[in-house]
Amino acid sequence: MRVITVANQKGGCAKTTTVVNLAASLAELGKKVLVIDLDPQGNASDWLGAQSIEDASFKLLTEKGPVDDLIEDSSIASVQVIRASRELAQVEKALAGELSIETKLKRRLASLFKSSKWDFVLIDTPPTLGILTINALTAANELLVPVTTHVMSLSGVAQLLSTFEEVQEMLNPDLMIAGFVASRVDMRTRHARDVMESLKESFGDQVFSTLIRENVLLAEAPSFQEPILSYKPKSSASEDYRNLANELLQKAINTR
Repeated sequence: MRVITVANQKGGCAKTTTVVNLAASLAELGKKVLVIDLDPQGNASDWLGAQSIEDASFKLLTEKGPVDDLIEDSSIASVQVIRASRELAQVEKALAGELSIETKLKRRLASLFKSSKWDFVLIDTPPTLGILTINALTAANELLVPVTTHVMSLSGVAQLLSTFEEVQEMLNPDLMIAGFVASRVDMRTRHARDVMESLKESFGDQVFSTLIRENVLLAEAPSFQEPILSYKPKSSASEDYRNLANELLQKAINTR
């Protein structure tokens, strides 16, 4: 089972878009996927049509009941969800006084990691480097970083990598970088080309060769609670996410 946290503390970097459409693309390839939404905004949960279990992610981190009771089916075949809620914004206060709160998610998911029910677990994170993102990094074995082709996005990557190194050193030595995904790319602009060049100079073959091109359809699809693959299956955006899923499968990463 590959447990992948999708993170970048800069807003607008297509984290949720990546999680939902990558989940759909992996499912199309016959993989079973669990999405854990740790963003209090709950956009991935809404997009995936998760409505049945209230405050599931909050309960995952603050209660001791069976994790299976917090999982529901999504609108996509072979994709299940642990949905988020605004209560997640209060999780640090709710966990005050507990020991090792950074490892709470990892400990709660330990039983799931022993099963073969899913091929992938994708964790969506908030645009901050707080306790929710730290838990997501500690529970994962891979970090996937969506990056927009904007110079400010690269500064956010530097901050994230500093946190990644601290987590790897102190909490999760098995954490690896799955790669950097360039999103919302318009290679017709010089600025985008310059940022892509900087990204490749900095991270080399850790940058996915697949580019997620700028496409207005990606902004429309959530309104219909559909991934791009079902909303516009023959679009260039669908092609990009299918290519990303295939490239991810080809990457040899140590898994649990």
